[in-house]
Parts: sequence; structure tokens; C-alpha cells
Amino acid sequence: MPIATVNPANGETLRTFDALEAQEIEHRIATADAAFRQYRATDFDERARLLNHAADLLEKEQDDIARTMTTEMGKPLAAARAEAAKCVKAMRWYARHAAELLADEHPSDADARDSGADRAYVRYRPLGVVLAVMPWNFPLWQVVRFAAPALMAGNVGLLKHASNVPQTALYLGELFHRAGFPKGCFQTLLVGSGEIESILRDPRVVAATLTGSEPAGRSVAAVAGDEVKKTVLELGGSDPYIVMASADIERAVSTAVTARVQNNGQSCIAAKRFIAHSDVYDTFVDRFTTRMAALKVGDPMDESTEVGPLASEQGRATLEELVDDAVHRGATVLCGGERPQGLDRGWYYAPTVLMGVTAEMRIHREETFGPVATVYRVDSVDEAVQLANDTPFGLSSNVWTRDDAEVDRFVRDLDAGGVFVNGMTASHPALPFGGVKRSGYGRELAGHGIREFCNITTVWHGAEPDES
Repeated sequence: MPIATVNPANGETLRTFDALEAQEIEHRIATADAAFRQYRATDFDERARLLNHAADLLEKEQDDIARTMTTEMGKPLAAARAEAAKCVKAMRWYARHAAELLADEHPSDADARDSGADRAYVRYRPLGVVLAVMPWNFPLWQVVRFAAPALMAGNVGLLKHASNVPQTALYLGELFHRAGFPKGCFQTLLVGSGEIESILRDPRVVAATLTGSEPAGRSVAAVAGDEVKKTVLELGGSDPYIVMASADIERAVSTAVTARVQNNGQSCIAAKRFIAHSDVYDTFVDRFTTRMAALKVGDPMDESTEVGPLASEQGRATLEELVDDAVHRGATVLCGGERPQGLDRGWYYAPTVLMGVTAEMRIHREETFGPVATVYRVDSVDEAVQLANDTPFGLSSNVWTRDDAEVDRFVRDLDAGGVFVNGMTASHPALPFGGVKRSGYGRELAGHGIREFCNITTVWHGAEPDES
């Protein structure tokens, strides 16, 4: 795939970039390694000062970078602006909380003595150079939610971003440099996916984090496993959105639309499979379909647009294949199911609702990365849990109910890294984020995320001999 900015709203190639040569990649890895040896000795106050400066710069420039993101991958401009603002918030949150999240941990005096120590504690130390392989769908947020905690922990980063968002990638590398971080603390590598293995195998690169597809995650995990290097993987999702009989239907419908079409439906944590109890199924599906069909699809630079184009022509083709397969096997299209009229240029797809989906259909098993929802009817909590878990993925889940016993059951039994009750799945700096099964492993954000790339070090001091 060429490294280029191609506007998905019209298919025009706006800028192309040359991939880095091997000599330059080597230079940047060496620079990162040298930077770590210096930067790891800085204290939390200095790191916070630098990260807050980066947040200030991003806040001032959020309109410009929002337009860049929209141009490169098609998200509505208002959503791009909100993404930049969320990054600012995360930077400031980690600048404020990193010291307490990584404070030394002390066992009780009794436990220390029982270990034979005069005193003992646990210290979180940075690992070193971390390779971040990041996707195009949230081109700023996915990077910042790694970079902010990693830099506050004393690590340094090498960013291999998706090849269709090169200008956003370059902006991120420049942002941290302009904020005053020492040279080499965070660098963008404009390289193709074929270079990832050699970079990860370099002994100066100690770990990797990847957000992306399952095949990409398998590839990075295999290399890292061979090298015995730490990885965190956040992969695909097919999140269930369960609406039980006691739910506030109007709120559940309104949130369901947003949950399915956020970022033009191109989100790992977007609700994708909508499971409604028989008592409310007809009402929910009718209202949900009506609102999906009414969404404004169009130019993502138009502030009134609710759904823009998919990020790539191939992405739309894949989505069309899934819908066509379902329809061929008997699914019913309640709305959409085609390219919208009047939008011949660009990679648009109409918001779609499918009913009558069965396990034999590809769309039941595979992730739909676009504004396509599938709806299912269930008669009980047991059936809802079984259907929700009938997926190879386990990123997050949404549950709508006012029954506390049902909430307890879903929290206990749903195979997912998150259970969001009466609200939409979202990532927040204060809450750990990640999945189970083929949605990956490890956690980002919160204290769990910042500790993923730390050397969790036991420090033990022997008792002084009694000289009395």
C-alpha cells in the first residue's frame, strides 16, 4: 500500500510520501535508544510539564489537525474535532495522575519481615523503546492513548502509523518534539508494513503495542513471541448491544444509532449486533431503523453530515460483500443495503439494518467495519447471553436494563473486556480498555495501561544483623 493521503470523499490522491530507507530507520532507532537512556532519568514533574505543553499545542491546533484527519480518512469534521479534544484531555489526565499511578508499592511491615526483609517495595521502571503500530480509524486518539502514558512512564516511542494517514502521523511526531521532549522520545516512521518485523526484532526495541486487525495482531504477536518481547494487542470487535424488556427504549434507540455509526461505523468498539428482548423487539427495531434511515450521509467537511465515506474503496467492497452474502442467504434489508444515491464519487455506503441474520452468514461471525447493523430477537436473559457470546471477539458490550439482577448476570457472563450498562461503550483515560478472545490482550488507559510497559521491579533490603 502506498504511503499517501487519498481523500475518501472523492478518491483523489492529494499527497504521496517516500518510505524511509533502511539507513534512516537505523538512525531513528539509534536515536530512540539514546533518548531513552537520557529521558528515563527525568522525574514526573518534568515529564508532566512536557506533556502539558504538548496538550496546549494540540488544543490550539485542533481545528487544523481535525481537517487533516477528515481529509485523510473521512470522519465527519465535528467528530474529528472531538477526537482532538479527547486527546488533549487524556494528555492532561496522565500528566496529573502518572506519579500516583506509578508510585512505589509497599507491602505491610509484617509481610516484609516475613520475607526476611528489613523493608521491601515494588517500583515501576520504564522498559525502553516501544514500537506502536496504529490504525487509521482514530488516527490521533489511538496514538495518544499509547503515547501519553508511555512517555509519562519514562519510555520512548516509535510510531508506525497506517499508510493512509501519513500527514496525521507526521504531525504527531512533530507535536512532541515541538513540546520540548528530548530528540528521539517520540518519532514517526513512514514505512510500509513489511518493515515492522525487522524493527520489532531489533534488540533496542523492547516491546510493541498494536491496534488493528486480527491478522496484523497475529503477525506482530508471532514475531514478538519469537523474540520474547512484551506486546499489547487491541484487535477487532463485534460488540453486542442488548436491550431487555425493562429498558428505557427511547434512550436505547437514540444511543444505538450513535453507537453503530460513530466514525462512520468504523470503530472496534462500535455496537454491531443489536439483540432485543421479544417484549420490546418490534418497537426497538422500528424506531432504530427509522433513525438509521434518516441519517444525513455526505461530505464529511460539512458540519451537518452525520455519516461520511468509508476510509477506503477496499473497505467499502468488503462491507458490500458481507451484506450481499447475508441477503443471498435470506437476511432482510430494513434500510440501506446499497451505495447512497447522488454520491457517485467517494466511498460512501448507506446506513443499513439487517434482520433475519443466521449463524451461517459471514456477517454473523466477521466484523462489520461500516454503518451496518444486524438485529436479533431473544426471549430470555439466557438466550441474550448465549447470542452475545456467539462471536470470536470479546472487546466490549452494551446492556440496557433497569433490572439489577439482569445487570449482575450480564456482568458475570458476558465474554468481553467491558460491560456498559444503559450507555454507550467509550474509552476514557481513567478506565482500562481492552478485550478478550480474538479481540486481543493487555489493557490501555488508566493505571493498568501505564503499567503495561513497565519493569515491575521488586526491591528487597535485607535486615541489618543484630549487634547487641
